[in-house]
This record gives sequence, C-alpha cells and structure tokens, in this order.
Amino acid sequence: MATRRLGIIMHGATSRICTTQHLLNSLVPIRQEGGLPLANGDRLMPDPILVGRTPERLRALAERFGLARWTTDLDAALADPADELFFECAYGGGRVELARRALAAGKHIYLEKPAAESLAEVLALRAEAEHAGLKHAVMQDKIHLPGLVKLKTVLDLGTLGKLLSMKLEFGWWVFDGEVIPAQRTSWNYRRATGGGLVLDMFPHWRYVIDHLFGAPSALTCHMRTAQPRRWDERHRPCDVDVEDEARAILEFPGGMVGEVFSSWATRIRRDDMLVITAEGTLGSAVCTLHQCWTQSLANTPKPVFPVQTPQTMDFRSQWAEVPEMVPFRNSYRQAWEGFLRHVAEDAPNTASLLQAARGLQMIEACHESHRTRRWVDLPALGD
Repeated sequence: MATRRLGIIMHGATSRICTTQHLLNSLVPIRQEGGLPLANGDRLMPDPILVGRTPERLRALAERFGLARWTTDLDAALADPADELFFECAYGGGRVELARRALAAGKHIYLEKPAAESLAEVLALRAEAEHAGLKHAVMQDKIHLPGLVKLKTVLDLGTLGKLLSMKLEFGWWVFDGEVIPAQRTSWNYRRATGGGLVLDMFPHWRYVIDHLFGAPSALTCHMRTAQPRRWDERHRPCDVDVEDEARAILEFPGGMVGEVFSSWATRIRRDDMLVITAEGTLGSAVCTLHQCWTQSLANTPKPVFPVQTPQTMDFRSQWAEVPEMVPFRNSYRQAWEGFLRHVAEDAPNTASLLQAARGLQMIEACHESHRTRRWVDLPALGD
C-alpha cells in the first residue's frame, strides 16, 4: 500500500465555510485518518496550501489544523506544479476568472456554488476544462445529508409507486438587523455583491431535485422582496435590491409536478428548516435534514373534515420513521471524497460543471419567468 500526495490550493481558506466545512469537517479528518482509501489499496493524502489575504489569519488557521503551508500569493501557488487541484470558495466574486487562471496553470478545479453568474459562463468554463483534459466539479453537499439519503433509498426501492408530486420547503426568519442582529451577512441582500435567494439557494435545489426526482422540464416562478429595508454589520440602514423569497412550480416528464418554496422571511412551523415531500400512488415520504418518514397506501387514513369540533386525529403519529441504515458522515466530507477519488482514480463524477450549468439554467429560468409572468422550458443540457 502506497500513500499518494495531492496538493490542493484552498483559495478563500479563512472564509467561514472553508474553515468549518472544507477543512475542519472534511480534509483535516481525512489527513488525521491517514488519507483517503482508494480502490487499489493505496491512500490519497490531501496536502492543502491555504490562500487568502491576511497573513495573521492564515498562519493561525494553519497552526490550528497542523498544516505547514499558507500564502497570500495566489500566482505563486498556481505556478507550483506540485499542487494539482484548485479549490475556490472565497467571497467577493470573480469565481469564473479564478477558475480560468487555475485551468491555464494546469489545475483541476473544484468550486463552491454558484460556480458562475450565468449559464453561458459555466458552460464556457466546462468547455475549457474538457478541452484541457482537466477534471472539474461543483460542491454538492446536500444530497449526502442523512434525511435526503433515506428519502433517496425509499424512492429507489419504488415503495411509493408512481410519483405524483414533490414539494421542497426551505427557510426561516432572518432578522432585519435594526433591533436584533441578522443571522445572514448583508452581502446576501445586495445585487452588486452576488446576493439574492435564488442565486444562493436554487443551485442546491436543482441538484437535489435532479438527484431525487430527475430533471424538471419547465417551471414558472414568482419572486419578491419581503423585507426591503435592512441594517448591515455596522448598523447602517440599507435598501434590499434582490429577492428574499421565491415560489416555483415545476413540471417533470411523465406528469409529475413539483413545488419549491424558499424564504428568508418565514417562521418555521414544520419539522425542520428544509422539508422535502414526495407523494406517490402507493405511499408518501417526508424528509428533513436528518430524518425521513413514510406512510404506505395500506396505512393511509380516511379523515373527515371536522367543521363542528377540533380535529381529533393525530396525523403525525400515523407515519413510520425510516431507520438509520448507514452511519452518517459529514456531507461536505462525502462530497470531497467523491471528487478526490475522481481526480485520483477517475471514479465517477456526479458533480461536474454540467450539473452547475443546470443550476444556473434553473436560476435564469426563474428570473425570466418572474419577469415575463410565464412558464419557461428547461431543455436538456446534454451529458
């Protein structure tokens, strides 16, 4: 058994998501466990170099995780042939240009979402990577959450029969910052800094929906700015010029329909911040981030509509919870392991930039539908 090193340029290393999910919960544990096992018995050892703007923060982060390498010089990092993979998760825009620089330097690319700001950009970036013979992917962590894994198992077993509909509900109340500090940073609410709920969340919803139910063929969407006035981190009032709520209806080949509701202006009276429902002829299933419940046709009640007295039937108790069948590992780590194996041994890649393109296609269709007040087709983008 041999250990193979893989140098990874981590651009945006001091960002919250890189520190917590990509390093603390993913690459660092893989390193601590002696590397990632490969099919031939070898182990792949990630060797990150942390890239950012502030030396003090980079040094402290490297020391925290026992890493030897950090730099503020991205050009020098890209010029080092010993580092094969470029990962980009910095806040501030310019992701496509950074990815192109990495491709020009001969690096495989792994990108946080959204991979680009337009469908045309991400398709062009994919074409560049393919032409250069370099591997590419976008982060897809949500499909590895335990609740979604359980729902996928239920769907693959066919226990729901013919699928009739799906529904995805997501969101919570984000305070405006005037009296109570907001839970999301102010850039989320400015178009100039890449804000907007659809751009932020619908890349996730597209790959989740594709993974669970297949690709939708058309949609119609309504967006709005529910809270047009907010206060930023310095407690300065600012106008919101992007949507913070969106409702989409989806059509699927074969007749299934879907609903997607996402909002930063909704209070939660459901099982979790994210709830996905699948309705079928032989049963239904509902999942959250960590749990999943089913109800079969044989166990479906026949409730009456009690207009005279309060409802006495306990609907929640009539559902059976899907048990834990495999141990849960961090969803970001699982996404990393999948792409690392793709780079190291050409394992299947389910998160290529083609899937990123499908997410951008959905985003653009939502905006077009809202602007023109009509249905918009989602043609297949190929393999």
